[in-house]
Amino acid sequence: MAGFLQTDIKYLKGIGEARAKTLASELDITTFGDLLEYYPARYTDRSRFYSISEFAGEMPSVQLKGHFINFTTEGEGRNRRLRATFTDGHRLMEVIWFSKIDTIARMYAPGKEYVIFGKPTLYRSTWSMAHPEIDAYDPDRPPTGLQGVYPLTDNMRRRGFTQRVLRTAFENLLANPALDTLPESLPQKVVDKYGYPGRVESYRALHAPTDPATLRRARERMKFEELFYLELQILRFARTRSHTLKGYVFPHIGSYFNRYYSECIPFELTGAQKRVLKEIRADMKTGRQMNRLLQGDVGSGKTMVAFMSMLMAADNGFQAALMAPTEILASQHYETIRGWSASVGLDVALLTGSTRAPERRRIHAGLLSGEIHFIVGTHALLEEKVEFRKLGLAVIDEQHRFGVAQRARMWGKGATPPHVLVMTATPIPRTLAMTVYGDLEVSVIDELPPGRKPIETWLRTNAHRGEVYRHMLRQLREGRQAYVVHPLIDDNEKLDLLSLEVGLQRIQDTFPEYRTAWVHGRMKPDEKERQMQSFVSGEARILVATTVIEVGVNVPNASVMIIENAERFGLSQLHQLRGRVGRGAERSWCILMTKDRIAAQTRRRLEIMTRTTDGFLVSEADMKLRGPGDMEGTQQSGIAFNLRLANLATDGQLVAAARETAEEVIAGNPVITGGSPDARPEGGIPLDIPSLQILADELRRRFGRKTDWSLIS
Repeated sequence: MAGFLQTDIKYLKGIGEARAKTLASELDITTFGDLLEYYPARYTDRSRFYSISEFAGEMPSVQLKGHFINFTTEGEGRNRRLRATFTDGHRLMEVIWFSKIDTIARMYAPGKEYVIFGKPTLYRSTWSMAHPEIDAYDPDRPPTGLQGVYPLTDNMRRRGFTQRVLRTAFENLLANPALDTLPESLPQKVVDKYGYPGRVESYRALHAPTDPATLRRARERMKFEELFYLELQILRFARTRSHTLKGYVFPHIGSYFNRYYSECIPFELTGAQKRVLKEIRADMKTGRQMNRLLQGDVGSGKTMVAFMSMLMAADNGFQAALMAPTEILASQHYETIRGWSASVGLDVALLTGSTRAPERRRIHAGLLSGEIHFIVGTHALLEEKVEFRKLGLAVIDEQHRFGVAQRARMWGKGATPPHVLVMTATPIPRTLAMTVYGDLEVSVIDELPPGRKPIETWLRTNAHRGEVYRHMLRQLREGRQAYVVHPLIDDNEKLDLLSLEVGLQRIQDTFPEYRTAWVHGRMKPDEKERQMQSFVSGEARILVATTVIEVGVNVPNASVMIIENAERFGLSQLHQLRGRVGRGAERSWCILMTKDRIAAQTRRRLEIMTRTTDGFLVSEADMKLRGPGDMEGTQQSGIAFNLRLANLATDGQLVAAARETAEEVIAGNPVITGGSPDARPEGGIPLDIPSLQILADELRRRFGRKTDWSLIS
């Protein structure tokens, strides 16, 4: 039956060669199976007819029955249009077309009864519809029920695709007798557990629903199926790795760790930091590779935990590497870790793209001989020439900025892959972390060091700029520093945004007595470093920047963060930027500047920032508003989500159910992860051979034979 699903879409009645090429180029639909899983974006109710007298306010698309009174062609050339007067028998409305005018004029005639479907708009007291769907009214076959509305690209519309064309294609596909012989795509025990409808029944309900309840159950079943196979794949990878991938054993806590902890640590660790260090310590003793994610809000002390983990490696005769995504962040980590390491006699080096050749050669030799204990760097650490004597721990900071394949090169620098600690200051909601980081152990630092004052967040419009600048001036006069962040470097005629170019001049004119530095992504590294250092040293009191300062800039004296055109940023990015202030003991402010008029929904979104400084709450809200986004590069297993119906932001309960079921299936069938079929433990959902074959076929269909990145953090 795979043959039916793999049949070229050009052989479907109503598609043909030309439309098949469009479907392939626009939607990557090439087979019957691809089309079956191209689901409607929404549904319209075609079970009732509206009357024009019912139109009011902002209307959705509606259906009317009536006839045209007349047709009139207006204008010439590109300005040509066709107008018609339509009546439902009681009132009149206007229908207008801007393209295919001659064809439309030939297709429809005054006085004949039609069903039209479209979105009514009110213009100068007259209701109108532009380019509605029109069908001749057949009293023996009136429109009924729900009707799917499929996403169409502009290119598809230009090439003649309409909702009617797609619906006709689906009618022909669903009428094919071969569809009814498709095998079930979930094991029957899983279907029975939740009482879901069958696969073919669900396809039919999604494309041609008979009632809302049937549609709801079909959508839930297909969402669950997507999530179940995603979770099964992730868990399968994770279990296989934990059983097969060996790691170095770090049996000792020695003098480096103990001396630093008892004599040198500059502050008392929080309870959360101590808990996470115990989790890391336990991992490193098992003989399996540690593969742990460390989540912690801005300023929670992740770097200290990473450094003390590096000390565990040194105590056991191993080297450690810390990789950061930017030179600024790598340099700051280097300065911090060099100071801490010097107190216990360990040698640290910095390797970036800007490192000069003589120093680079010295570092290469020191790493190979073991004289350099710790290395901090950027992507430069991935170069083939960088070899270690004994790399035991790799720490990846802001790891979502590195692609999976990039990080893979680090693990080839030794006979045994090092332990891995990946860190992020971008809090990830639980439902998303369950999937994205499903094959990592997760540690969370959920408390800030004592003495930190909460950051006050204000939402202000351009009309309040004077008030904002007066507040900033008071802070500057008290000896503090300030950031001003812009979304763009240069002016853009198409975007009504305050650019860095214009904003820098404004700041220099407004605060002439204070030196202003600036950084953006197009600057040469040396100039960027010079500007940054002038701000870090306090010589420059104001830093005007783009989001290059989103991570890694640590200036405890900075107490004001102004973000221009804050409506252009996601909440998680705003939270990251806010984290550049509040790093000292003084009060700090983050001021979100917007245009004077913004949409009500945008204002509600930004007001979330003013209500909480909890990064996890911000991240949850951001994901619900914007969706999970493109997580490529973040996913540890390298599995693309490919979710067509399920939404990780809103389907949290289904994610949890799919995860639980995937765990039960693996527990009841150890053969899935390479175990003996006779070694079934108590519990779980044991499956017969045909059901196991269903799992294998579906995993292969959904995830193919891609490179197995599952052994790579």
